[in-house]
Amino acid sequence: MSEARRLAERVLRMEAEAILGLVPKLDHRFDEAVALMHACTGRVIVTGMGKSGLIGRKIAATLASTGTPAYFLHPAEGVHGDLGMVARGDVVVALSNSGETDEVLAVIPPLKRLGIPIVLLTGKPGSTLATQCEVVLDVSVAEEACPMNLAPTSSTTATLALGDALAMALLERRGLRPEDYAALHPRGTLGWRALFRVSDLMRKGDEVPIVREDARLKDLVEEMTRTRFGVTTIVDAAGRLVGVFTDGDLRRLHLAGSARPDTPAGDVAMRHPKLIRDDELAAKALEIMESNQITSLVIVDDAGRPAGLVRMHDILKAKIVY
Repeated sequence: MSEARRLAERVLRMEAEAILGLVPKLDHRFDEAVALMHACTGRVIVTGMGKSGLIGRKIAATLASTGTPAYFLHPAEGVHGDLGMVARGDVVVALSNSGETDEVLAVIPPLKRLGIPIVLLTGKPGSTLATQCEVVLDVSVAEEACPMNLAPTSSTTATLALGDALAMALLERRGLRPEDYAALHPRGTLGWRALFRVSDLMRKGDEVPIVREDARLKDLVEEMTRTRFGVTTIVDAAGRLVGVFTDGDLRRLHLAGSARPDTPAGDVAMRHPKLIRDDELAAKALEIMESNQITSLVIVDDAGRPAGLVRMHDILKAKIVY
């Protein structure tokens, strides 16, 4: 193994161990932090200097994208006027590995005057900052992954991971749904997937191929030719779905020598086809089609009559991808 790969393996193992080392430290203080942030009637303000500040920006972005209004406040800018953005009802999440960061310490008194609770993520639970914060979360690590044990590496990774844990706990408590996430990411692929439902893409009305079960095989072929979907539904006298018939079924009948034009449609119907509700996500329809190696799904109404047809081609055309 090369020296570079050996060092890379050491770094990855140490940072993974730093994250796992947080698990035993999860206690009532984590619950208190989540409760404070969840009860926040304003915004969650994340602050930190240097590398902690960079991690803080990511934590603020994750909170905001998962339903918790949040933004990052640079502490040095804060004491030069940006504290005006802070208001009663906000909650501050401060990041400082040493717990002695001058710029962060400088913003504490004005925050206290506003009565704003502070959650601190620090590597030094007994630090000056820790004594002034309502909730202190211990993100200390045994050693930085830096060969000199100087550059913030394991400590920043651990802090980021705990920030993610806070965001996900809040997401769960808020009951964020896929469509809520999509509303916050309208141009992202994940949002795109969550916005589209089967009802948005399904074929309806005259576009839905339908043949009675007492019709003939030639009628099935004519209906599939009319809609050019490669499939048709087959219904009983009351219009209820009996099954489906595809161009693949037609090829198999032909190869078996059973493709007689006067064969009753009901005799060749594939019974119990895969169905989906029109309020389901289109991404789920695509998943069902891919796992069952089919290219379309039928939507039925409350009476069991075909109400629509959704095709893989239409979903892919809408760019709903994984």
